[in-house]
Amino acid sequence: MKMTFALLVPLMLLSVSATPASAGDAAAGAQKSAICGACHGATGSSINPEWPNLAGQHESYIVDQLQSFKQTTRDNPLMMPNAAALSDQDMQDLGAHFASQTPVGLEADPSNYKLGEKLYRGGDPEHKLPACIACHGPQGKGNGPARYPALRAQHAVYTYNQLKAFAEGKRRTPTNDIMQVVAARLTDDEMHALASYTQGLR
Repeated sequence: MKMTFALLVPLMLLSVSATPASAGDAAAGAQKSAICGACHGATGSSINPEWPNLAGQHESYIVDQLQSFKQTTRDNPLMMPNAAALSDQDMQDLGAHFASQTPVGLEADPSNYKLGEKLYRGGDPEHKLPACIACHGPQGKGNGPARYPALRAQHAVYTYNQLKAFAEGKRRTPTNDIMQVVAARLTDDEMHALASYTQGLR
């Protein structure tokens, strides 16, 4: 029996939409998140700008980072021992919990966010800098399936520190070196400006 393209496409879309969007249990994750809340806040909003906000972050990205800490491919003396004790299901549940929270945070610094906005939305062709919007989206919501993190409402201090770590080769993305390449082309002022701009995104 032949199936027309017009019929096949809706069926493909139906099969995709029928796939569960989340493998984790947010309620179970909330019960497991007490130790995380000590640094990242009970609802995923950290009070220390050195520690990232997790509220609204993609479950897939949180799981990916926890696995990297557990496998010691991402170095952090606080996170590595905590992640080592987690099972795959624990990671998915925690990811689902924090993904379900609403991100809140500080506003952009008015003294430098305009430069950050220009780079984020348009890049800098002269210096071969792609626009951040291509991977992280117009509102900084990222791309869960691609494991590109949400950046909106993230602490500027944390974002700046991660850009520096990428630029200096201290942080790597195992399957994609784009952040090392991009960050290495940014000046220090541009890193601060981008971090400021994304802090104000909602």
